[in-house]
Amino acid sequence: MSPGLHDPLDPPASLGVIGGGQLGRMFIQAAQRMGYRAGVLATREDEPAVQVADWAVIAPSDQLSALRSFADQAEAITVEFENVSASALRWLARTRPVRPGWKTVWVSQNRLREKSFLTRHKIPHAPWRPVRDVAELELAIRAVGLPLILKTASSGYDGKGQVRVERAEDARSAWSSLGQVACVAEGWVDFQSEISVVVARGADGAAESFPVGLNRHQSHILDATVMPAPVGPIVTLEAQTLALSVAQALETVGVLTVEFFVTSAGGLLVNELAPRPHNSGHLTIEAATTSQFEQQVRALSGLPLGASDLIRPAAMVNLLGDLWAEGEPDWQAALRSDPGVKLHLYGKKGASPGRKMGHLTVLDPDPEMALCRVQAARRALTARHPVGTS
Repeated sequence: MSPGLHDPLDPPASLGVIGGGQLGRMFIQAAQRMGYRAGVLATREDEPAVQVADWAVIAPSDQLSALRSFADQAEAITVEFENVSASALRWLARTRPVRPGWKTVWVSQNRLREKSFLTRHKIPHAPWRPVRDVAELELAIRAVGLPLILKTASSGYDGKGQVRVERAEDARSAWSSLGQVACVAEGWVDFQSEISVVVARGADGAAESFPVGLNRHQSHILDATVMPAPVGPIVTLEAQTLALSVAQALETVGVLTVEFFVTSAGGLLVNELAPRPHNSGHLTIEAATTSQFEQQVRALSGLPLGASDLIRPAAMVNLLGDLWAEGEPDWQAALRSDPGVKLHLYGKKGASPGRKMGHLTVLDPDPEMALCRVQAARRALTARHPVGTS
């Protein structure tokens, strides 16, 4: 007898992920280590997740024939990014466990819905107003003040789809530069740092929180994460508690990441939600008892969640396409410089500036020393032809 929608799936069941990027790739690798078969619905045959999958369906993720083929092979389904058709997830959920559910993805993929959710549940966040026409734009300026950040309601990531507005007279041209699409206007936050918390929640409501990560950005793209973040026990507890409350309110089953601003006064404001593993959690592959990707597998298949404590503090740096500007990075030099460095490459074809091609991780009893070591390893990649990375 085939398992029901709420029955646990033991290995070697077949799990499916929608999205062929590096998050899908690392989910598949975690599933395979646990003995599952794992496949992907992707748009191209050369995508990172397809390269390691046991099976693949190559088609748009909202194509009905592709969804049928995908559901025929996947006994449970997850996602690696939030810009997935909520209607497609709702359709798949009629016959397969889909975790996170379509409602979680639907809220997270649109900033207007996300901000409304945070407001409704009294979760602290920056002041904001919707901007869908000129009248709302002018109202937003009066309500949240200047400077403010205009962000497109959908499809923005790594700093794309947003612009800072300093003066009221520049607001209309700023909105025009975003295509006059639906936006949110966020009040400027005077913050001292940015942190994130990755949590996992099972179908039974049990939840685990990873330690807080301190994130450093360059040009709006995550550059480095240190875990645990040096923010003190009170901020740590507040951040983990808030992240777990968000997962509970969304009824998330799977992995959810909550990004926060730590204000200059030491308060916390939720910045963004991601209903999936997160770049800032990649170091959990080596540093945590259970990685964020194994937690995603466990939650999807209905297994008990694993412990999320750190084996040792760690730091991670991203490897962007800029490192390839003068040729292939010197992998031997980086690994020779520090035998504790762990290299992850995503198998992407073609390096371009700002494109995430891989990451490095270092574990160390001192998290700041871990950061120094992993940054030194990255510098060694281009010692023959400096490109200004730190």
